[in-house]
Amino acid sequence: MILRDPVHGLVAFEDDDERVIETLLATREVQRLRRVRQLGLTSLVFPGAEHSRFAHALGAAYVMVRLQERIRSAQHELPVEMRLDAEARRDSLAAALLHDLGHGPFSHLFEEVMPGARHHEDWSRDAIADPSTEVHRALESLDPGMATRVAGLLRGEYRLGYLARAVSGTLDVDRADYLLRDSHMTGVRYGLYDLDWLLRALSFAEVEGEWVLAIEGRKGLPPIEGFFLGRHYMYQQVYHHKATRAAESSIRGILGRVAELVRDDAIPEGTPAALVSAARGETVSLGDYLDLDDAQLLGCIANWERGSDPLLASLAGDLQRRRLPKTLPLPKDEALWPVALERARAVAQTAGVRSDLVVHLDVPSDVPFPEPVSSDDASKSMYVRIRHRPIQRLGDVSFLLHELRGKRIQRPRLIFPAPLREPIAAAVNDLLGDALD
Repeated sequence: MILRDPVHGLVAFEDDDERVIETLLATREVQRLRRVRQLGLTSLVFPGAEHSRFAHALGAAYVMVRLQERIRSAQHELPVEMRLDAEARRDSLAAALLHDLGHGPFSHLFEEVMPGARHHEDWSRDAIADPSTEVHRALESLDPGMATRVAGLLRGEYRLGYLARAVSGTLDVDRADYLLRDSHMTGVRYGLYDLDWLLRALSFAEVEGEWVLAIEGRKGLPPIEGFFLGRHYMYQQVYHHKATRAAESSIRGILGRVAELVRDDAIPEGTPAALVSAARGETVSLGDYLDLDDAQLLGCIANWERGSDPLLASLAGDLQRRRLPKTLPLPKDEALWPVALERARAVAQTAGVRSDLVVHLDVPSDVPFPEPVSSDDASKSMYVRIRHRPIQRLGDVSFLLHELRGKRIQRPRLIFPAPLREPIAAAVNDLLGDALD
């Protein structure tokens, strides 16, 4: 199978072991990813960000193909039992393709909004393990026991530990693709890095009795630094963009109102079964969850704008017309955040607005380089091999990454309806200090 990809160019899955990709693409669960946007509502800010999780899944699988090529060229250093074999190749390719299988609508927003919602990683593993799904049957038809092994890979558990971390780790095929893809599709340059040189600079090292992928020499430092800096800039400039977060806040208010109506037995027409179950605090079935996608919920929002509940109609109409809330940055002092939220909601209440649905405290956060300060756990660090020197952790070799290591970046802000901007700003003005957004 040969495909054209806007990021990687000509993408080929032609070896016998790579035919697992074509088999899995034919399943209903993988095809669903065509209807789940990679960046949720980000297209309201970056108009080109219309790409799907399906395209990203293929990209991640292709990066895994390239990583496997590098592993095979370097694995002469490994004990025979630790080397990449045909089974491990197929398992890791399948895991790379299926790693986002359980993603809900609107990127990560769905699991953040619905009460008691499970993480998409849990849904991915359930979809793979459940005998009723097409993807499970496809995996088992390729090799009995494969579904269990692939689900284990997604949990970070596999007989080749370095391969598990390549599927889900500090430097993995997921991040390797989405930084390049999201940069390209949004039209920004923040997430670009040298993937070719980064892969070429990988080798193996034994750390505390465990074999790990390591950066080979100083030549590998620039691309790996570029990778982590690019990830940091993408979070600051794209993923946590204030207008994107404002749009997500609108969805938060819409789904909050839908949940209220469900609990009052006034279910809005067309509400998906998964939303009804979640609002009632019931267990959401795997089938109902996998029926959800962006297209379905966007269609619901369009219908709710014309529905009988005036509050829901208003909230849905604002999103349909891109009438987004405004934001106000808050200082770093966490003690001031609830004070600012309380004041802002008081202003909204005075204005006759449902403050719990439209005024929110938003604290997007990220750890750009999540290497632990302590070196106790080899699996949570990355390593650098420099000739004639003992192996070192990446954060100890790179000045840039040493400064970022383990640091959480937060950008707290208030989100509220645009007409309330001036009175809310006045109400919290004495708390703002030098906050920037």
